[in-house]
Amino acid sequence: MKKIVLAVAAATVSIAFSQSAIAGDVLDKVRQNDVVVCGVNTAAPGFSNADSQGKWTGLDVDFCRSLAAAVLGDANKVKFVPLSSPQRFSALQAGEIDVLSRNTTWNLTRDASLGAVFTGIIYYDGQGFMVPKKLGVKSAKELDGATICVQSGTSSEPSVADYFKSNGMKYKAVIFDTTEATQGAFLSGRCQVYTTDMSDLAGARTKAKNPDDYMILPEVISKEPLGPSVRRGDNEWFQIARWVLNALIEAEEYGITQANVDDMRKNSTNPNVQRLTGSGEDMGKLLGLDKDWSYRIIKQVGNYGESFERNLGPKTPLALPRGVNEQWTKGGILYAPPVR
Repeated sequence: MKKIVLAVAAATVSIAFSQSAIAGDVLDKVRQNDVVVCGVNTAAPGFSNADSQGKWTGLDVDFCRSLAAAVLGDANKVKFVPLSSPQRFSALQAGEIDVLSRNTTWNLTRDASLGAVFTGIIYYDGQGFMVPKKLGVKSAKELDGATICVQSGTSSEPSVADYFKSNGMKYKAVIFDTTEATQGAFLSGRCQVYTTDMSDLAGARTKAKNPDDYMILPEVISKEPLGPSVRRGDNEWFQIARWVLNALIEAEEYGITQANVDDMRKNSTNPNVQRLTGSGEDMGKLLGLDKDWSYRIIKQVGNYGESFERNLGPKTPLALPRGVNEQWTKGGILYAPPVR
């Protein structure tokens, strides 16, 4: 019996070593190709959106740029691949992209059955409804019998069904494959209501000829924690992606910005700041990166708060408040494990 137990233990150790040996395929590919291939939304202002010159901006875009800064030394070494909702996970599974950063909800079904693993939460969201003001509706409870535009392959489909069922109401779903088609149908009057994440509704309203003609109803009907994900099975790449996100969040917590990162790198005596700016303990070696991996993120992209403000904040067309996405030290729930 003892020999059998030892044999099993040896086999377990052998399997563990073999899994470790094959880890890192994505990192090797990224370094060989000198680019991070990032799957993003086709059109989601504030998260991922391309201008007329093809320049991508948004919170999700900044995460991809941060990943490139950490791994390749240059935040511009990203290839953005626009994906519809039905395409996104199959593209990740097939290895067509290195990371999916596409305002995607982290839930059990996706985490357990789609070959993806989420690296963390980049934005706490929730699903809502937008209507033309002329409809005269002030609450989602008044939408019984409404025609609702919804995008296929999103968590919005089951959530709106659950909401109407639990409130004893009926609706007619008008389903489209892409964000643009769904938004366009609503804005052209093909349906009375548009449902998606609250942040998406704010972005869609900016595309209307007269944004003030539309209102977002107050009800938030679901939890939609949005986050990047990577292909399951490559622990090395997963760890890097996870800690890139954590570094973005923690840099804001310690007040490290693009503008002051060099000064703090030189003068700060706070060990937490020193680790993030590359002047203290070398945390990069634990990730297979160099000592300056997180310094480059802050220097080239900024911290989480800076990204939020330029893409989603009050001075942008979306004009979204920080709300629950504020740092935990300021009354929000944004909280990153420590880089130490």
